[in-house]
Amino acid sequence: MVSTVRARVRESTGNLPADVTSFVGRRREITLTKRLLAESRVVTLTGPGGVGKTRLAMRVAGNMRRSFRDKAWCVELEDVRDGSLVVDAVIEQLGIGGPSTGQDVDTVIEQLRSREMLLVLDNCEHVVEDVALLVDSVVRWCPGVRVLATSRQSLGAAGEATMVVPPLQVPDIEHLPPPEAYEQFASVRLFVERAKAAVPEFEITSDNATALMRLCYRLDGNPLAIELAAVRLRSLSLQQLEQRISERYDLLTEGRRGAPPRQQTLRALIDWSYELVSDQDRLTWARVSVFSGSFDLAAAEHVIGTELSDADVLGAMHSLVDKSVLMREEEGGEVRFRLPHILREYGQDKLVEFGELETMLQRHCAWYADLAARFAAEWIGPDQIAWVGRLRSDQGNLRVALGTAAASPRTAGMALRISTDLWQYWGIRGLNGEARHWLDEVLASTPPEMPERVRALRVSAWFALLQGDLDTVTPMLEQATVLATQRGEETEKAYLALVRGLAAFFLNDSPRAAGLVEEALSYFRKREVLVGELFALYGLGLIKGLSGDHETGLSLLSEGIRLTAERGELYWRSYELWASAQVEVRRGEPERAEAAAKEALRLQRQLDNRLGIAFNLDTLAWIAQRQGRNDRAARLFGAASALWEAVRAAPGFWARFAAAHDEHEAQTRAALGDEAFQEAFDRGRQLSLTHTIDFALEVKRNTRARTEDNVHPMPLTRRERQIAELVAQGHTNKEIAENLVIAQRTVEGHVQNILTKLDFTSRAQIGGWVAALKSGDENDTSPNEPHFP
Repeated sequence: MVSTVRARVRESTGNLPADVTSFVGRRREITLTKRLLAESRVVTLTGPGGVGKTRLAMRVAGNMRRSFRDKAWCVELEDVRDGSLVVDAVIEQLGIGGPSTGQDVDTVIEQLRSREMLLVLDNCEHVVEDVALLVDSVVRWCPGVRVLATSRQSLGAAGEATMVVPPLQVPDIEHLPPPEAYEQFASVRLFVERAKAAVPEFEITSDNATALMRLCYRLDGNPLAIELAAVRLRSLSLQQLEQRISERYDLLTEGRRGAPPRQQTLRALIDWSYELVSDQDRLTWARVSVFSGSFDLAAAEHVIGTELSDADVLGAMHSLVDKSVLMREEEGGEVRFRLPHILREYGQDKLVEFGELETMLQRHCAWYADLAARFAAEWIGPDQIAWVGRLRSDQGNLRVALGTAAASPRTAGMALRISTDLWQYWGIRGLNGEARHWLDEVLASTPPEMPERVRALRVSAWFALLQGDLDTVTPMLEQATVLATQRGEETEKAYLALVRGLAAFFLNDSPRAAGLVEEALSYFRKREVLVGELFALYGLGLIKGLSGDHETGLSLLSEGIRLTAERGELYWRSYELWASAQVEVRRGEPERAEAAAKEALRLQRQLDNRLGIAFNLDTLAWIAQRQGRNDRAARLFGAASALWEAVRAAPGFWARFAAAHDEHEAQTRAALGDEAFQEAFDRGRQLSLTHTIDFALEVKRNTRARTEDNVHPMPLTRRERQIAELVAQGHTNKEIAENLVIAQRTVEGHVQNILTKLDFTSRAQIGGWVAALKSGDENDTSPNEPHFP
């Protein structure tokens, strides 16, 4: 009887379910999972519900089954509610014996002891402890069996390797590509395929592509959410679906027939996860739902910990991460957490049930108001890069905090403080319109006597000036000056004089501009207001230098550069350097201008200061035109054009800048001719930001050696590479064994590992891979072949 069973198992192709829909994306995850399986006997795919763990596991198993003598077999554990029945399910689904008591692990071990197979254990999270015990036994006594498990938390089995399955790639909601570029995102491709299955006449057009990309972003790239959403196109247009996605629990109710009950709706899927966690975990889940995007542990402890200790919070966070409710992210040594949109909305529903939503939102708001205040107080110093990174990570939370504060007259002053504390961050990110939105919204609803209004009016006027809205600037400044005078706010009056001076300069009234900024600079120096002094040195240096007094302008800017360098400050130093480049190019010193502009660009790259980068790219284009490098100039004008659009600005916003810009661009066009200019301009527009800056700085990178491009390291060990070389030369396993003085069985094992790691099925593919490495032609390698450093 046993021999009959063994023969049947060996001759079978396994029991993997057939794909009934197309498989989209996941190329990197497939390759990584295969490599983990080549290195570890147990691999667990973890991740939130609906992210595609099962589909990925089945795809990997299907690709690899030919690498195992007894193929790949799947055991589905979703319906096994009692952990004691795990072994029984394995025996039944593998067909390796009769009914079991549920404790008969020996039956499984006996039947699998001589097998060479891949065992897929699917949906293990609710019986994870029993699965771990079984896997430990299989790994110990069945050396030819490798296990691939899917679970919302790791098994905790000996020697286990885990991989978090991420959502499908989604567009950046703040920097959407052109409509025709939608296919670059796996989430969008999946939506389109499922939409066409639901509505055969569905088509993507230039009118609905943007709505499609926004929709996939809001669905977190979650495959299940995407599939459920696509079905709704039977009754809604794409634009309507995108507009109403906030009602997703009402809309996404039509699941796939034949799908497991918990996948019939998103609500059922999330209820499943909620039922699996403890009461403390549920409370934590609900309370962290007030966060937007990612957040760190300190913020979570502040918001959650009304009656929970820090240790309780940490324990609950760890538990939710382990159960794939929270997603853990690590960058630069910092761990942050993220609750996907769908689970966040579910948590907020629970928070409303608990009667805690308003309390948690206020605690959240207080935390981020304090963060903004610390940023403003500590900005001038050596930690600016870290601060920009921190605020960028918390940008979603800052928006939530502003929304909370702006929603009530009682906290409107806090909303104004947050907005004004962040003014330099808004500027760096090119979020001028967003800054004005928040300031205008709260200013419109706050009384004149509110003390925060003066600063808020001044900052709002500054952003209006950056956007070329000069008609708005003057009334705002006048209103703020009246209030500052009434209250005796001398420092604010100096800042207002500075902004009025720069507005006058942009309107070509240089004498008035210089007088106002000199007045402000004198006050800041006397009162030792360093931020104001650096701002004024930049403004006055630019005004003087561009008004013909080159030496005075450069001297003022040099002083600003010295002050910032002493403090490790980058933001104002980059602007002082850019202003120096402007003065130098206008006085006929293109080489000195180029050196200053490139140094400014290096600093702005570190800060990701996109408005500053746009100014610098434009200036470098002027310099290239002056140097007779017209093709370079045209490409830089194109690259700058793309960035001006990204930050919603344009050279024409500022008269003193616009005229020179137009003149240099016209001269470049005349030198090249319309057709050549447009071709170079378009090439510049198409560059990524990284390549744009490299081009501007004239940096040549060895892309084969770059860490970020070398995504897949060499997968083979030294011995495997040696054997691959001999395989490529046409040697048999026996000949290789004799050559290396090792056992033929050892060679066979190495060859099998090579095939598994490289996702190959033949020795000829190994030969091609080796030849490609030797020739350095990466285009001739397998799609899954790693770049060879």
